[in-house]
Amino acid sequence: MARTQAADYEERRAAIVEQAAQLFAERGFLGASIADLAEACDSSKSLIYHYYASKEDILFDVMHSHVRALLDAANDVAGTPAAPVAKLRNLTIAFMRLYVGAAARHRVLLNELQQLSDEQRKTIIGIQRRLVEIVETILGEIQPELPMPLKRPAAMLYFGMINWTHTWLDPEGPADPKHIAILAAEIFLGGIKTAGIPA
Repeated sequence: MARTQAADYEERRAAIVEQAAQLFAERGFLGASIADLAEACDSSKSLIYHYYASKEDILFDVMHSHVRALLDAANDVAGTPAAPVAKLRNLTIAFMRLYVGAAARHRVLLNELQQLSDEQRKTIIGIQRRLVEIVETILGEIQPELPMPLKRPAAMLYFGMINWTHTWLDPEGPADPKHIAILAAEIFLGGIKTAGIPA
């Protein structure tokens, strides 16, 4: 007879992932052990293994929970009837809100992708590509004259602008993250709207 899951099973898994994100961000995936994670969770190794088969599976959930949240936000914004310019502003605000709330997960995503299995890495990269495609589509609507070979680079430049804010933006500092997001969107829009066909 199959063992019944506890009512708080997913909640406990989420708590493990949250602690793992902090630990992997601070020490690196290879520098943190399951014993370290168990200590951070005020738990035991055996209990950690009750919820996750391996440290790699925990790493995957750290990354997957983050990119799925980003994709859900991107799909929500892209699915609205707003004008393309407004979509880019709203998307940047949504991304920044998620970055601020998940700085450790974002750092792990940027630094530890190579530690996943091929299948896990393929899943994460697939979601990342979908995020780029959504931004690429919005940028193409904003600037239809942008040549096809430059649409993907433009989307990558957009992500390059916002992806590293976790290294310097203090959520408790004087600059509101939403205002930073709006500033980033306006700077990018100012460039993309004047970009045409290269000479």
